[in-house]
Amino acid sequence: MSANARIGWIGAGRMGYAMATRLAQQGADLTVWNRTRAKAEPLAKHGAKIASALSDLAACDIVFVMVSTWDDVRQVIGGPDGLLSADAPRTRLVVECSSISLEGSAELRSLLAARGIELLAAPVSGNAKVIEAGRLSFVCSGPRAAFDQALPYLRMIAPAASYVGEGELARIVKICHNVFLGVVIQSLAEITILAQKAGVPRHAFLEFINQSVMGSTFSRYKTPALVNLDFKVTFTPALLRKDLDLGLHAARELDVPMPLASITRDQVQALIGLGLGDEDFAKLIVLQARASGIDLEPENVPVGDGLA
Repeated sequence: MSANARIGWIGAGRMGYAMATRLAQQGADLTVWNRTRAKAEPLAKHGAKIASALSDLAACDIVFVMVSTWDDVRQVIGGPDGLLSADAPRTRLVVECSSISLEGSAELRSLLAARGIELLAAPVSGNAKVIEAGRLSFVCSGPRAAFDQALPYLRMIAPAASYVGEGELARIVKICHNVFLGVVIQSLAEITILAQKAGVPRHAFLEFINQSVMGSTFSRYKTPALVNLDFKVTFTPALLRKDLDLGLHAARELDVPMPLASITRDQVQALIGLGLGDEDFAKLIVLQARASGIDLEPENVPVGDGLA
């Protein structure tokens, strides 16, 4: 497939909008559909066309999907007004980037195969700000030829795209990634509050952690949230709970004990129970502070997120 393929895009939420923007800015022949059209319309200033119906994308060679849940994926692909509702779609490759289960991904692969369309499972690591900083990464599975066809467009969006094999292997990698994400933020909240209660300012503690062998892109990125309580939403507890549930389900199927993931899932559920399910998942530090008898206050110290 040529580097001048017609590209369709489904989903213009926080992630989908940022990813589609990078494609449009780099000159891709891009047509975008979103359930709420107004959210996609600003992409027109970057050269994207805005579709009125999902069936309009059937004329595209490759269609990317970035939505929230498996139910959303099933609806936009196989629903009554979905991509496959077109009589004779030109599309021969769907690149599905959402976080969905292995079972859902396999069902989608079968649904598409019945119409002669290949599926590349291509979930991502990162959020909208990471995308804008050019630090997103893809993990991909499916036919190797499908990966090779999609790769020029994956690289317009992100510098890193790893191919891990056939079938749904990328899904389990993404599920493991997000389980790790939850366990790490919970652990980071615990140790930061422990240090604070002993008298160490949060910014000083995290400065040390970020410069130590234990520091990471993630710990640096979440430092403004943990220090200054800058909880602009990047990923909600509700979405994190979904991914922890996917991980725990896979663990049950594969007979793998996951005690840390199970406990973290309970903490995330507690956060949701407090009415914080639509806020940023870094608010786990607020839950940890309350449990530790601390009234958390922003330190109002300038700290970087490591993405500049």
